[in-house]
Amino acid sequence: MSVHEMFHVKHWTVRTAMTALALALAACSSPDEIAAKAGTATAEAPPTPPSPPAPAPGKVAFEDNAKKGEATRDFAYSWPAEVSAIPELAARLTADRDKTLAEQKSDWEESLREFSDSDCTGCVNRDYAMAWDVVADLPRFLSLSGAWNAYTGGAHGNYAWEALVWDREAKKAFDPKTMFTSPAALQDALGEGWCKALKAARVEKGMAPEDDDGIFPCPPIADLTVLVGSSDRKSFNRIGLIAAPYVAGSYAEGEYEVTLPVTPKLLAAVKPEYKAAFALGK
Repeated sequence: MSVHEMFHVKHWTVRTAMTALALALAACSSPDEIAAKAGTATAEAPPTPPSPPAPAPGKVAFEDNAKKGEATRDFAYSWPAEVSAIPELAARLTADRDKTLAEQKSDWEESLREFSDSDCTGCVNRDYAMAWDVVADLPRFLSLSGAWNAYTGGAHGNYAWEALVWDREAKKAFDPKTMFTSPAALQDALGEGWCKALKAARVEKGMAPEDDDGIFPCPPIADLTVLVGSSDRKSFNRIGLIAAPYVAGSYAEGEYEVTLPVTPKLLAAVKPEYKAAFALGK
């Protein structure tokens, strides 16, 4: 065999061997492995880490305070995380907060002008605080109480309560009193129990059970803050009644708070669209 023929034999042999090797690699290797062995693999980009979950809405505690010389202005407004979780309700309370703050600022600036030449410190001090809290959180309804206190000059400030129910289905807020057919029906269902409990509460405070001078007789339900509460987080089965100072007694007596169970008579006074949310209490 000539050298030329030997060269062709060797060349064919090498080429055949390389082809066989490639076929063998293809048969038992993945495309990525083949590319890696051939030196043509490209580096893979690291996986993108998942985005962290958005923080859960939390409690809001807003403050806006100011001081000019001896004159001070303090403002606080808060609500729980359950409110923050409902954007429409949070927006409603935010609007109320901003409106109340604007009114306080205007009143304070006016007092600074009016008493600029006076040494009456109390005349130029303003204080307001509102704290919303959960009374009951049911699948459809969120019942809230709002306790506020305000000082606008004078011997002392004042304080009272508000009530609000948020309907998750209707996406609206309303006074719990509107869940009943009429003020008269609510009075008829709660009046006797309220006045009886008020007498006991007066005695606990060292007062006479009856208001002998007639200045503070047992006030009607319409004059009270009415809260709808729950002991099982399933239904409204109890009612909270709060009389702020000057409603059922003097400022020195403070407030009177009473809790009554939902009775058949009260249940009968609930509007049809809300009956499913109420149950008899114990």
